[in-house]
Amino acid sequence: MIRVLVVDDDFMAASVHRSFAERIPGFEVVGEATTGQDALRLVDELHPDLVLLDIYLPDIGGLEVTRRLREREEEIDVIAITSAKDVKTLRGAMHSGVVHYLVKPFTFATFRERLESYAALRARLERLHLADQYEIDRLYSLLRANSQGALPKGISPPTLTLVADVVRQAGDDVSATDVAGSAGLSRGTARRYLEFLADSGTLELTLRYGAAGRPEHLYRWVAAKV
Repeated sequence: MIRVLVVDDDFMAASVHRSFAERIPGFEVVGEATTGQDALRLVDELHPDLVLLDIYLPDIGGLEVTRRLREREEEIDVIAITSAKDVKTLRGAMHSGVVHYLVKPFTFATFRERLESYAALRARLERLHLADQYEIDRLYSLLRANSQGALPKGISPPTLTLVADVVRQAGDDVSATDVAGSAGLSRGTARRYLEFLADSGTLELTLRYGAAGRPEHLYRWVAAKV
């Protein structure tokens, strides 16, 4: 269960965000805060995994709260909640620990997609070896790309994470048919995601020619470079 702390100075907005989060399987809201100081105090008391953090707070700005969270030994992720006019500023601060952001106003469907995307990435990171820091950085880059509107229509973050995980763990060339069987997807869906990952440079595409017919497309995970 992913423990969530909701932070917003608007009581109504905090209540909505809590109700949204509680509707998504795998998430549990453990507290609410209306100021930056309260948020930092509750982090110490409740030890959440994820903070849904409004950028505008009456005492300490959300980005400053995020910076202070990064100084702590405990790993805490942040999904920032902001307005459209502040998206550019927030994008420049993504390295500070913000793994996603939501632009007000947003629907439950958008909220759910963001949290499910985060949950998928979190599950995958838990399966990675702790020393594989470069691969972890690449996964966060894929996740953040969706927050910046970089993923095309028909490509969802949870499925993208799943497909990437299947290919990486295979350790060898795999086809769309192989990935579809392992991930529980149709061959066409697997092929679409594999092509996207290959175009982004995450996978290497090679062609295997048989005795007749079209060549088979094979995909392999590209190791991160130092």
